[in-house]
Amino acid sequence: MKLTIDTEAKTVVYEGNGGMETVPLYSDRAFDLIADQWVKVGWNQKYSYTFSWMGRPIIQLPEDMVRTQEVIHRVQPDVIVETGVAHGGSLIYYASLCKALGRGRVIGIDIEIRPHNRQAIESHPLAGYITLIEGSSTDPAIVARVQREIRSGETVLVLLDSNHTRQHVLDELTAYHSLVTPGSYIVATDGIMKDLQDVPRGHSSWSWDNPTDAAAEFASEHPEFAIEQPAWLFNESGLTRNLTHWPGAWLKRIG
Repeated sequence: MKLTIDTEAKTVVYEGNGGMETVPLYSDRAFDLIADQWVKVGWNQKYSYTFSWMGRPIIQLPEDMVRTQEVIHRVQPDVIVETGVAHGGSLIYYASLCKALGRGRVIGIDIEIRPHNRQAIESHPLAGYITLIEGSSTDPAIVARVQREIRSGETVLVLLDSNHTRQHVLDELTAYHSLVTPGSYIVATDGIMKDLQDVPRGHSSWSWDNPTDAAAEFASEHPEFAIEQPAWLFNESGLTRNLTHWPGAWLKRIG
C-alpha cells in the first residue's frame, strides 16, 4: 500500500489492491485514509502511552475513551467489568463516570495487580467504586467470584483488555458473555493488532491471532450477540467510522 499526500495539489493518492485512487485532500475519504495510517504510526510510537485520568496512567486512545463514555451514558450499567488492570487508569475513568451518573460500580480483574498499582488505586478518592480481583480472568473460580459480585436484575457491561491472543479472548468471551444484559455490550478491545502485523513493534502472527477475529468467531456461534459499532449520539460531519484501536470490538447482546 502506498499513500501520497500532496498539500500543493490538495490530493491524496492511494495505491493498493492493484489499483489507484485519487481523492481531494479535504474530503471524508481522505480523512479515513490518513486516519488509518495515523492510528498505525501512533500505536507504534506509543501515543496512547501518554495519557492519564485523574492521576493514573490510562493506556487508551482518547476516541475510544469518549465512545465508551457515550455507551456508558446510554446503557447506564450498574456494573462495569474490566479484565486487565495495568496502572488502573481505565478503572478510575469508569469509576468517575459512575460517580457523575450517580449509579454503578466497577470490577477490575488481573492475573497480577502490582503492589504499587494496587496501593494507588485503593488510595484514590474513587476507590469506593472499585473492586479489585487478582487472578486469571479465565479461571473458573475467578469467573464465579465476579458472578457473585453481581446482583439479580443489574445491568452489566464487560470490557476485555487483558491478554489479547485470539484464544484467550475467545475464552473470556465464553466466560463472561452470560453476564451481559440485553442492550449492553461485551467489548473485545485492541483488535487493531490485526492491522499492525507490518509495523516495527508488530508481529506477523497478529494477522490471525487477534481480538477482532476472536469477536467475529464468537458472534458467528452466538446469535444473541451482534458486532455493532455503537451509534454516535452526535454527528454533524459526513464521517461514519471510528478512529479506534478497537475495530470489530463491540458485541451487543440483542436477545
